[in-house]
Order: sequence, then structure tokens, then C-alpha cells
Amino acid sequence: MIDEIKKKEIMESLRERMIKEHLIGRDITDRNVLKAMNEIPRELFIPEKYLIDAYGDHPLPIGHGQTISQPYIVALMTQLAELTGDEKVLEIGCGSGYQAAILSKLASKVYTIERIEALAKRARSTLDSLRISNVEVIHGDGYNGHEKEAPFDAIILTAAPETIPQKLLSQLNNNGRLIAPVGDSIQELVKITRSGNQFHRETITYVRFVPMLKGAINN
Repeated sequence: MIDEIKKKEIMESLRERMIKEHLIGRDITDRNVLKAMNEIPRELFIPEKYLIDAYGDHPLPIGHGQTISQPYIVALMTQLAELTGDEKVLEIGCGSGYQAAILSKLASKVYTIERIEALAKRARSTLDSLRISNVEVIHGDGYNGHEKEAPFDAIILTAAPETIPQKLLSQLNNNGRLIAPVGDSIQELVKITRSGNQFHRETITYVRFVPMLKGAINN
């Protein structure tokens, strides 16, 4: 019990430092995003062996060739989505479930798609352990989006396609925002805002994400 208490104190201290240095210290100004990042324990979404690096500002492996994004990028993408609390959000690339957990604090409903079944099951278990009830984890092909629940007020991609799939653009609500890394050897983080049949694209920064792949994997 003493070890668990000490561990919790260390993680809380590291989380506080992350927020001050890597988020507030850069350009994360949305108070609701900062609050969500403070409330969600990132250490629960990574393998135990990487525990000491839970709040380092860099990606970490989560198995199956996938990673959990660095905290700053998670916060930046969430801030760019401009959520106010009543939106329906689609995430492509659930991974460990960390980004979905952050979104759960800022949106009414979150649908998150993961192509690797083992990761989807693990993410669902972690979210359940935190009693997060407004996130639905779906095992499937993210290139198809989730037409059943479209349109979405915001869509976030946590893997990089070479170009944004048209199916995802078509599932974006009017005035909705799509945030995604795009490209192959050189990737740009872009924000696409829909206005009727027009899509305004804004380049935010350069990034490096795992590639977005087609097809679902059962394992």
C-alpha cells in the first residue's frame, strides 16, 4: 500500500510538471484541455516498463508497432478541435485509448476506431477502469469512418494517411473540424474546417506519426 501511495504521488508530481513545462510552457491555453490532461492518468495507458517516462514529452511504444502520442501533441490536437462540451467526436486510431479519454472530458460522445483488435480490447478495459462511459471503442477500419453515427462535430486522426480519406470529410458536420497528420516521409498536422461543400485547410506544424493503414486485424 505504501508503494502504491508513493507511486501515485510521483505520478501526480510528474503530471503537474508536464502541464506546466510542456503544455502551458508552450501554446496550450485552453483551460478545459489543461484540466482534462490533469485529470487523466497517462501512466494507465502505457506498458508498465515505461512507467518512469509516463509524462515525458515524447511518444511511447504500446505494442503492435503502435505508439501513444506525446502529451503536447495530444493537447494541441484537442485544443484545435475547439470542443465546448456538447459535441459528437470521432477518433481514428484509438491505440491505448489515451486521446479518447482526454476527449471524453470535453465532448458529449466519443467514437474511437482501432484496427488492431488486441489494442481495442485493452483500450476498452482501461477506459472502463476509469469509469469513462461516453466513449465507444470500435474495432474496424478507420478509413471507413463511422457512417452510422455521422455527421461528427470533430474528427481526430492519430495516424497519418497520405491524403485525407474522402469518406471522413463527408462525415464531418457543417462547421466541423478535422485534425490530422498528413503525409508520408514529411508529415504536416492540418486542421480542416467544413463550410457547406467547402473545406478550408490550415497547416499547423510538422509532425511524425505512425502511418494510417487500411483493414482491421483480428488477434
